[in-house]
Amino acid sequence: MMQTARLIFPRPPCYAQAFSCRLSGSAASKAGSAIGVTALHLHKKDKVLEVTFSDGSTRRFSAELLRVCSPSAENVIKGSNVKVPAGRRHVGMMSLELVGNYAVRINFDDLHNTGLYTWDFLHGLGQGKFSRAKQYIAALREQGASRDPYKGKQQSRQ
Repeated sequence: MMQTARLIFPRPPCYAQAFSCRLSGSAASKAGSAIGVTALHLHKKDKVLEVTFSDGSTRRFSAELLRVCSPSAENVIKGSNVKVPAGRRHVGMMSLELVGNYAVRINFDDLHNTGLYTWDFLHGLGQGKFSRAKQYIAALREQGASRDPYKGKQQSRQ
């Protein structure tokens, strides 16, 4: 059974199997921004975040895509030194934390939690998620990396 909760700010992280919330009105991203979010639903088992925007559109994001496209400082490209987060195929989301009326922090099960996903960022990612996923896979191939977690050789015990 899906749990539904009305958001009260500030809100501690939610650790339920399914987290769903409706935001009263439309949480605006920033002053002057037209896009907001009216509902968030974390499907932990499916590793999917479903976001309903104030324009009526609904987007579903895989945990892997959100993790590798994280707007955190460690994922921001600096110069020509591009480091693509590899081995994130099976990453999941543990909880969500609302940040003011403009963003959500996602706590991933690989302990990454430093990116703030603004409503504008999520809306843009939702519009171009397939091209972003293709870019990610191409970058992994370029670096000889994989979406799968690293499996080193096991040492034999004698």
